[in-house]
Amino acid sequence: MAEELGKLSDALAAAVKSAAQSVVRVEGRRRLPASGFVWSADGIIVTAHHVVERDDNIGIGLPDGRVVAATLIGRDPATDIAVLRAETGGLTALAWAGDPPQVGQLVLAVARPGEEVEATLGVISSLGEGWRPPIWRPGGPPRRHEHHRGGIMGRGCLPPVPPMPFGPASFLRTDLIMYPGFSGGPLVDASGRALGMNTSGFPMRGMGLAVPAATVRRVAAALLSEGRVQRGYLGVGVQPVRLPAPIRDQLAQETGVIIVSVEPDSPAERAGLIVGDIIVSLGGQPVRDVEELLVLLSSDQLPAEVTVQIVRGGQVQEVTVITVPRA
Repeated sequence: MAEELGKLSDALAAAVKSAAQSVVRVEGRRRLPASGFVWSADGIIVTAHHVVERDDNIGIGLPDGRVVAATLIGRDPATDIAVLRAETGGLTALAWAGDPPQVGQLVLAVARPGEEVEATLGVISSLGEGWRPPIWRPGGPPRRHEHHRGGIMGRGCLPPVPPMPFGPASFLRTDLIMYPGFSGGPLVDASGRALGMNTSGFPMRGMGLAVPAATVRRVAAALLSEGRVQRGYLGVGVQPVRLPAPIRDQLAQETGVIIVSVEPDSPAERAGLIVGDIIVSLGGQPVRDVEELLVLLSSDQLPAEVTVQIVRGGQVQEVTVITVPRA
């Protein structure tokens, strides 16, 4: 037993050592520095959006002890991802895991909040769970973050909580302890290959969260090529609503989002959506709250024709909407 534990310990230490050569310190806020990782050898760094509080005068602490300047290329608050360009080259890019993560898999959060690398060990607790705020309470009005006016991803739409346009795996949930300064560092497997980016930028206390590798790679690539992540514009104001019992049974879904305003000449108006319609799915995927609608409006190809399932007059209907890029 002691020999096996010793081998496991050595393997984990080797995984941290392997990942550490690609993990950097990010000095982009007043408080404790955070972490990031090398995306490419020419100085591209990926980190968490919420730890970069300024667009310039950013410092990057490299594994060899040097501190170099960096500038912001782009950020996506929705996924808590930011991309920086450090004024250096010859870095070692982080290696990505080839196999998908699994519940129960041993993982390590690797970080560099100071001069030395740090790590913590845990397991993946669950896959594919996004953070959703409470969306319905009997006997009370929606909370402030529950009512989005001005149009989904349109002008005047300022959602107090960030939408999360992730794919099927919204978050990797772990039992890791997220120490201060670990945000922006990689979540790695027992071989030191990245499964995602650790973040404490979303209000899920008491658990470790990581943005999955597929999301990190997609968003970082979009920020590098376009400076932003393109998302679809629908042109409605919505708020969560509990579905009537017959509809809940029919759809096996408790909630949807009710349209409370439609912008003139928007994709929604052109498709015939009206105030009072309840959106319950988009593109064949369920819409149970505002955040899920925003998730599904994320697209790499716009304009896009999508089928929107609605409840109107107590009946489930379908309409076709052509979403366009956000202005």
